[in-house]
Amino acid sequence: MGVMEKIKEIEAEMARTQKNKATNYHLGTLKAKLAKLRNELLIEQSGGSGGGPSEGFDVARLGDARVALIGFPSVGKSTLQCKLTGTESEAAAYEFTTLTCIPGTMHYKGSKVQVLDLPGIIEGAAHGKGRGKEVIACARNADAILIVLDAGKEGLNRHREILEIELETVGIRLNQKPPDVTFRKKASGGVSFASTVPLTKLGPDPEKLATSIMREYRINSADLLAREDITVDQLVDVIVGNRVYKPCCYFYNKIDTITVEEVDQLARMPHSLVGSVAKKV
Repeated sequence: MGVMEKIKEIEAEMARTQKNKATNYHLGTLKAKLAKLRNELLIEQSGGSGGGPSEGFDVARLGDARVALIGFPSVGKSTLQCKLTGTESEAAAYEFTTLTCIPGTMHYKGSKVQVLDLPGIIEGAAHGKGRGKEVIACARNADAILIVLDAGKEGLNRHREILEIELETVGIRLNQKPPDVTFRKKASGGVSFASTVPLTKLGPDPEKLATSIMREYRINSADLLAREDITVDQLVDVIVGNRVYKPCCYFYNKIDTITVEEVDQLARMPHSLVGSVAKKV
């Protein structure tokens, strides 16, 4: 059975399993296995290199910060970057106009912000579809992410949710803080597990769950101290250790194609902005 088949099998089992305190241990071990397989798949797709820069995507860092524009094809990323930076990036009515990473610099209150216009990605990007691997590698190296969405298509296509899942799959956490947990591997001595607060989200035996997840990664000795009431997902993130935490805003473009009521609804969503680049709104 290949890695993708194993991933699908675990995802199906997780979907069948009811989420409650009694199943936290089982779900936790499944999530650990899933995270491990996804990491193996990414390494496999990148030729064992762990996802280094590819031709057309190895852009030198300039300025005080770097922002990556992420979105589906033809949502207006190139036009937005042109308005923000003055960089000429090809824009057209057909999809996949941008094929490589196009950098530009935005000047704001004395600061220089590098804005990366990236090719549109599609569902399955986290597993290598399209230029997903390269785009996601750029997103991991950015200081912040701006997800650009087509306001006229969002209601039916749930593009925001799909993009969040794609980034989540490869260990990019949006608008989250790293868990307040200290985790240190050691050569011997077994697992030492402690917490300064009650752990209500890890089932009846948090230490047993943590030990089980560590075993999936062949970690037999480690110290773990939790200072907040973490979830199973956060516990897995801490043990896996290759997660990145990025601030993210969502820009709903092309609001001239929807009603005022729909614009108001989108504007009220967390971390969201609305506008129409083409109409200068």
